[in-house]
Amino acid sequence: MKLYNSLTRTKDDFKTHTPGKVEMYTCGPTVYHFAHIGNLRSYIMEDVLEKYLRYAGYDVNRVMNITDVGHLASDADTGEDKMLKGAKREHKTVMEIAQFYTDAFFSDCEKLHIKRPDVVQPATGCIEEYIQIVSGLIEKGYAYLAGGNVYFDTSKLQQYYVFNDHDEEDLAVGVRDSVEEDQNKRNKADFVLWFTKSKFEDQALKWDSPWGVGYPGWHIECSGISMKYNGEYLDLHCGGIDNAFPHHTNEIAQSEAYLGHPWCPQWFHVHHLNTTSGKMSKSKGEFLTVSLLEEKGYDPMVYRFFCLQSHYRKGLVFSWENLDNARTAYDKLIARVAALKDEGELDQAAMDELRASFRSAMDNDLNTSMGVTVLYDVLKAKISDRAKRVLLDEFDQVLSLGLLDRAAKAAAPQAEESAESDPEIDALVAARTQAKKDKNWAEADRIRDELKARGIELIDTKEGTKWKRV
Repeated sequence: MKLYNSLTRTKDDFKTHTPGKVEMYTCGPTVYHFAHIGNLRSYIMEDVLEKYLRYAGYDVNRVMNITDVGHLASDADTGEDKMLKGAKREHKTVMEIAQFYTDAFFSDCEKLHIKRPDVVQPATGCIEEYIQIVSGLIEKGYAYLAGGNVYFDTSKLQQYYVFNDHDEEDLAVGVRDSVEEDQNKRNKADFVLWFTKSKFEDQALKWDSPWGVGYPGWHIECSGISMKYNGEYLDLHCGGIDNAFPHHTNEIAQSEAYLGHPWCPQWFHVHHLNTTSGKMSKSKGEFLTVSLLEEKGYDPMVYRFFCLQSHYRKGLVFSWENLDNARTAYDKLIARVAALKDEGELDQAAMDELRASFRSAMDNDLNTSMGVTVLYDVLKAKISDRAKRVLLDEFDQVLSLGLLDRAAKAAAPQAEESAESDPEIDALVAARTQAKKDKNWAEADRIRDELKARGIELIDTKEGTKWKRV
């Protein structure tokens, strides 16, 4: 298997520290708001990677953090803590916000068939580990105290900007000049390991430490959690491409300085989901969630299918038209699977050829679009329907598109339309259908809510929208 490695900027043979075992770490969400579908693209692709590694025979230990403290509005250690911002927005405690949005995140993951990692660790649960690492970095001369905070000294490293070919000074200026400079830093690129009350007097979550009451910096959390659950040698670190700098750069700096040896050789970065106006982000208001897609009648599997049709290292452009095209293709795929009979012999030689095609696609830098193409190759192959169903189910353990499950539902009788005839309701349902075609989502939602208030349940099917009284 070859994976593109952000650290070497080449496709590298995938190797692990312990043969047959993968220590995998994926940066989890900062749980101050709902995850938007751009965030979830990364988790979908990491999910496929984990499942394929298991399919290929590896024993995978996947660890994910939940950031519930320390992630400031700017990655450059300035601005308000995002968790505190969320708590103020909703007039709740930070822990209430963290629990609500953690639950919401995993609910979205379940809808998208994203497997829950083996270890899920909230950052607030490993304070002792962070203090131990920060203490070690101070003892080794890689960290210093200034203004009440503890900073990592990047000047002690032979190379800091490990993910970039840019001139070091140019990169430092480019990243840092746009934010308020922290006067406590000795060097422009230094970053905070531990904040004390000097940063925020009203910080909601604070702990005792050798340097005063305070809280950990965002970057130290991932290093501490990974070392606790993955050990000293990490095989594979995943995340969105926007985390490569400064977050992952800082993780490498502090981890290798503390451990005294190379930490993680393979870095897997998923590129952005863009709208026609640019990168999707919460701050820009392009806030599309899984729940919103569902409200507009899209099966979350359509979004997963949409993501898998593109390579994870390419920017993916979201539009309603593109999603509609994915839905059409997905529905046709499910219809073809639903037409298969569970009968016939299993031609193992022919099946093994198709398995080899699937492995070849996925071994080539997790080429999911080619992996999806193999599904169509299976449907066209001159093998029995039973063999096709076996292969589709097998490959779907990796792609997780719900092929046989959705096909079974498609083959089952649809919910029956109300035996009653009501021209007024029929007219409203027709008006909602037209509004959806016109992309007038507000009007479609208004009609749906009006019908719901009148005790009418809508059932969206491939043949159109049916209704019944409840």
